[in-house]
Amino acid sequence: MKVLSITAILAALFTLAGCSPEVGSKAWCEMMDAKSKGDWTANEATEYAKSCIFRSDD
Repeated sequence: MKVLSITAILAALFTLAGCSPEVGSKAWCEMMDAKSKGDWTANEATEYAKSCIFRSDD
């Protein structure tokens, strides 16, 4: 029973840790601002340019 409880707790922690803001959202742009530019992927850089730099808030 103890092993099952520990497994359930670990699964919940990993699930919650995997959550991140939706790509292109304001929260995601702020997260990318805090992240080292050297750690960005090409896809992240492209999406950052489209969503955060050239954003049109219509």
